[in-house]
Amino acid sequence: MRRIIKGLLWIVFSLIPIALLASVLAYVWFARSVTPAAGEATLAGLSAPVSVTRDRNAVPHISGSSVEDVLMALGFVHAQERMWQMEMNRMAGQGRLSEIFGDKTIFTDRFIRSIGLYESAKSSVASLDAADRGKIDAYVHGINAFIDSAPPTFGSKYSPEFVILGHKPEKWTAADVIVILKLMSVSLGANIDDEVLRLKFARLGMSDAEITDLEPPVEGDTPPPLPDVRQILGLQTGTLKAGASEAERRYAALNDVVSTGASNNWVVGGARTETGKPILANDPHLGLSAPAIWYLAHLQVKAGDGTVKNLVGVTLPGAPLVLLGRNDKLAWGFTNAGADVQDLFVERINPANPDEYQTPQGFQAFDKRRVDIKVKGGESVSFDRLATRHGPVLPADYRGLDHYMPEGTVAALSWTALSGDDKTIAAGFKLWDFATVSDFQNGMQDFITPMQSIVIADVDGNIGMIAPGRVPVRDPANQIMGRTPSPGWDATYDWKGFIPYGELPRVDSPADNVLATANTKIVDSSYPHFLTFDWDEPWRLNRIKTLVYGADGQTLESNRKVQGDARSDGFAVLLPVMLKALEGRSDVDQDALARLKGWDFVEDRAKIEPLLFNAWLRIAIKRILEDDLGDALPSYWQAHVTAMLRWLGPGAARDWCDDRRTPEKESCGDILALSLKDALKDLETRLGSDRRAWTYGALHYAYGAHRPFSQVSPLDRIFNVTVPASGGAFTLDRGKSAYTDESNPYRVTHGTSYRGLFDLADLDRSTYIQTTGQSGNVFSSNYRDFAETWANTGAITIPTDETAYQDGLLGVWSLKPGK
Repeated sequence: MRRIIKGLLWIVFSLIPIALLASVLAYVWFARSVTPAAGEATLAGLSAPVSVTRDRNAVPHISGSSVEDVLMALGFVHAQERMWQMEMNRMAGQGRLSEIFGDKTIFTDRFIRSIGLYESAKSSVASLDAADRGKIDAYVHGINAFIDSAPPTFGSKYSPEFVILGHKPEKWTAADVIVILKLMSVSLGANIDDEVLRLKFARLGMSDAEITDLEPPVEGDTPPPLPDVRQILGLQTGTLKAGASEAERRYAALNDVVSTGASNNWVVGGARTETGKPILANDPHLGLSAPAIWYLAHLQVKAGDGTVKNLVGVTLPGAPLVLLGRNDKLAWGFTNAGADVQDLFVERINPANPDEYQTPQGFQAFDKRRVDIKVKGGESVSFDRLATRHGPVLPADYRGLDHYMPEGTVAALSWTALSGDDKTIAAGFKLWDFATVSDFQNGMQDFITPMQSIVIADVDGNIGMIAPGRVPVRDPANQIMGRTPSPGWDATYDWKGFIPYGELPRVDSPADNVLATANTKIVDSSYPHFLTFDWDEPWRLNRIKTLVYGADGQTLESNRKVQGDARSDGFAVLLPVMLKALEGRSDVDQDALARLKGWDFVEDRAKIEPLLFNAWLRIAIKRILEDDLGDALPSYWQAHVTAMLRWLGPGAARDWCDDRRTPEKESCGDILALSLKDALKDLETRLGSDRRAWTYGALHYAYGAHRPFSQVSPLDRIFNVTVPASGGAFTLDRGKSAYTDESNPYRVTHGTSYRGLFDLADLDRSTYIQTTGQSGNVFSSNYRDFAETWANTGAITIPTDETAYQDGLLGVWSLKPGK
């Protein structure tokens, strides 16, 4: 017994203090990786000293004597604050994530390597002129200066992710910068998934009318009837071979790289504002992450002749641009235009020679290159990357394609983002010099991808819009028009060139003094060129028109309220139809019905009603469609309003509500009643039976997921950034959830990634906010300090006047020239 007691005492007085000491030392080691507020560094290549002043919000004000010096400093600062995020994006763009994460990311790497994204980036670098290449090289030099810098005396130079995963970054190159930008094109390019969906619907035997019920055009669009692609492509119909759903799941990790994008922007002319000068608003909607996608910065060039140039806004760590923001004379805001710039081509393999595919002129050899994917902790994975005259061949099992495609075929991708002459970054460098709306509209010829709808305002009071980007022209005889994969052996479906820059959508000084875009149709029937048939549902744009178009005397604050508006006009139309289907039924929860009947359609995080409706809608869509779509359901399962109105309406192409798996004939009321019951049961499982404790925000929170520690408990609680959020899939304050996420299908995975409001009467009064904080280091006090402000639609200012940001600044870094 004495020995046991002595042993216990030894543990208490020896091992526990040692463990505590080790914990303290580990904490100090990691905490030392946080960038000091003040310091100095020598950067070879600087032509003159550069100052980096971090204000009270940790926003850097970078001031130097040349653009190249300022961009070099920006590269150094990005690396200080966001090196892990930059490394994740670079490795994703190179198709090398498996070198860090092992076999979990093989399919993601295989997709990226198959489309040759990094090779395309290298070609883009080669297409740039010396001046633009010099700016990129300066930025890269700044990143590498940080990589080469000495670590602290006791502590890690890199954030905890590098230490925990045992990874060290390689030196950066110009191609790494370009691939970071191309990843935005990957994220915003949804055409390919729309085509795959329609292919699946056709393979399941659906007619054009039934496919239209699932993918209806926006009002005013009149697409030609979709040809019978089963006949054109040689598709079989009927039961799929086993494993289609598993093939879908293989590419789940790819969703961290490939996610849909949406956004709002508008500009109000001076005739409708209190100051008599324009106000511009922008809030891009992207996948939420920790840290945020964006990094706020103020870049300033003080030339030797006394002239000063400023750029302020959000930068993308890994790129030397202020992508969204303002200079001294104008402001701009982007939304994704959604133009159809991707086409899939079904290529027939030569039955006598698998190394060849059919073209209009006969069989031709695939371009074939061997690719090796290194896998941490495992054997390398090798495959042949194929390409046809249309572009790279996708992996056979991409999104389960091999279960739907005809036998003896592969799918090749034509995509403007893979163009070797993509010089989009060159357009970004011109933002330093534009002074007027017309300068901007006439100066974006180099902007290739992703096509954006850009609203602009200048200090002279002009407002306008331009949608730059490379958009393919299709043959009038091509009735598929990019909606499904096309036959690669028929030249009718080949691209016939691109829309000339001067004929891209453009608006100057509209008569009603307002312009807005929100991913829905941006042209009317008079526009001569085809852009897409896959516009977003128009609910957000209609809401902007309601709140902004008719209002006079507008201010920054009135527009901030519009950005934070959480009313869903789409649900205001859909809910009454769903409730009507339940009239007279006694088998539904009357308390839930009463609450929904009294709802004002505002998706407020403090209310119960938006939670009830979103849970009901989620289950209803699944119950209505799972018998029709089967394994194709997960890739379609999200909130739909226009389509669901068709399913519940009298003119549907089939009886969607009837469950074909049962002998009974179910009505829409039957399905909706069962769905409400299931939804309430699901909420009880998650929140308990006391509905007084149920709120939307309890489950609907902004989910800033860290890569990769959101997948690792308990690290997810430390590295993720979450905050209860209002809004929904169709509100201006965007808060879209992933219905397929069984762990919590209500949390916000896609939402407002940044809000900018620009006052052209005094640009220093403009405001900004992003979702988490400036630092990418979890040990920093600036890792999540913006989250509450963002959730409450608050914002900060980033003035360019040095005296305006001196109060409470965190510190100054002095960067000096050296060898």
